[in-house]
Amino acid sequence: MIREGGCLCGAVRFKAEGEPLNVRICHCRICQKAMGSPYFARAQFDQRALSVEGETARYASSENIDRVFCKRCGTRLFAWRRNGTLAGVALATFDDRNAFAPTEHIWVSEKLAWVKLDDGLTQHQTTIPA
Repeated sequence: MIREGGCLCGAVRFKAEGEPLNVRICHCRICQKAMGSPYFARAQFDQRALSVEGETARYASSENIDRVFCKRCGTRLFAWRRNGTLAGVALATFDDRNAFAPTEHIWVSEKLAWVKLDDGLTQHQTTIPA
């Protein structure tokens, strides 16, 4: 199955082939700052499963992750592993924004105090393997 998505202005479009490796909500401080949001809800894919068209820019948010966004409108699209393996795709950027539902929370130890997690999903204090 191929699912498509893109940025707010339409200058960047992407296709994700197959099923994600996992779908998680990350509450780490880096994701909070990078997304400008309390958390990053994302589907993780092998980078080879993604194709991207349009001009993007990157920002190295850590030694392992580049944040990828549209150069025109600034929509934050991906957290791209710098080693070429995985990419987290922001769930809300898929054309079908309900295509994937998160199955767990990671980095709960860094979540904002006013965020209440009563959805019944598994919670991890830090991270877990890909």
